[in-house]
Amino acid sequence: MPRWLFSLIALAIGIGLGLFYGWEINPVQFVDTTPASMRADYRADYVLMTAEAYHADQNTELAIRRLAVLGSSSPAQIAAQALQSAQSLGYTRNDIALLQDLTRALQAYQPVPTPVDAARGSGAP
Repeated sequence: MPRWLFSLIALAIGIGLGLFYGWEINPVQFVDTTPASMRADYRADYVLMTAEAYHADQNTELAIRRLAVLGSSSPAQIAAQALQSAQSLGYTRNDIALLQDLTRALQAYQPVPTPVDAARGSGAP
């Protein structure tokens, strides 16, 4: 048997055993992980997807709920951070424009008080 064939077979067996060990015997387990722990580039991608959805439906409250999973910062701050990341990562002009629109909408957003909120603010019980 030629030497190179023996090396090739040994390499294939090693790769197969490594994959079996990594996938079946001791796979990676992520426990109690949240979207807030994503890297900055993935967070920017998530905010961009939210901006695309906002562009389609113009629903600011829904965009706020979608961004709430990314941490305790305000949605406007999350969008602004994503915009900075997108600019530094070289996103397209169209993507940056979508992120800018979402950021502006979130910064200008004033929630409409509900009757319950209005009653609380007037001193009523």
